[in-house]
Amino acid sequence: MGAIVKVVILAGGYGTRIAEETDIKPKPMVLVGGKPILWHIMKTYSYYGFNEFVILLGYKGYYIKEYFSNYFLHQSDITINLQDNTTQVHNNTSEPWKVTLLETGLDTMTGGRILRARPYLKDEPFLLTYGDGVADVDILKSIEQHKKNKNIVTLTAIQPEARFGNLDFDDELTVNSFVEKPPTEAGWVNGGFFVCESEVFNYIKGDDCFFEKEPLQKLAKRKKLGAFKHSGFWQCMDTLRDNQKLNKLWNDGDAKWKLWND
Repeated sequence: MGAIVKVVILAGGYGTRIAEETDIKPKPMVLVGGKPILWHIMKTYSYYGFNEFVILLGYKGYYIKEYFSNYFLHQSDITINLQDNTTQVHNNTSEPWKVTLLETGLDTMTGGRILRARPYLKDEPFLLTYGDGVADVDILKSIEQHKKNKNIVTLTAIQPEARFGNLDFDDELTVNSFVEKPPTEAGWVNGGFFVCESEVFNYIKGDDCFFEKEPLQKLAKRKKLGAFKHSGFWQCMDTLRDNQKLNKLWNDGDAKWKLWND
């Protein structure tokens, strides 16, 4: 396994379950603490030293392009001389990121989108995640496990929080225990934050391929799909309720995915 340099982020879906926001913008651009959730995901990877990103666009991809094309100016103090149309930057608080933005088609499935990134990855191993979930995953430990087990793909396995509290009561309907929103008893599920070898592209067949179906299923049958167990914080942003929860955690200073200091 060579050195991992790039992070691939799926950012092209319609986000129909949070239509209150995605009628205007793509889901990865929905704000948490005044920044797009995509920014939070990138900050997590940057914390671990990964600063090169390939973002796979689809629905309203131009919105993400405009955000990054203007990022430098938005993050800096500037003086604009309207007489000669020059711009002077007084400070730069921008990120040390190199961002490649790929148009991968409006209706392309997740596998097809990933396949479109192949020319930009130079047959090197890469990191991969979804553009709508944050976590305090230890990226370096997941890579270490991936290398040790010699898998083609390692996914981060998480136990999502149940929607409602669990009750245990006896025959007299006396409650013996109450656990507010415990981890679901459905067990471990795919939480994204993948480590991938370039061989994964051999398992993806065209734009209609769901990465989570045939490719991962075949890898599992061939004992080449690993799971990195993450028992810490993880939260996707499927609904407006999820977005409100993430914003509350951020505003309360309890954003456990915020590993960085600035």
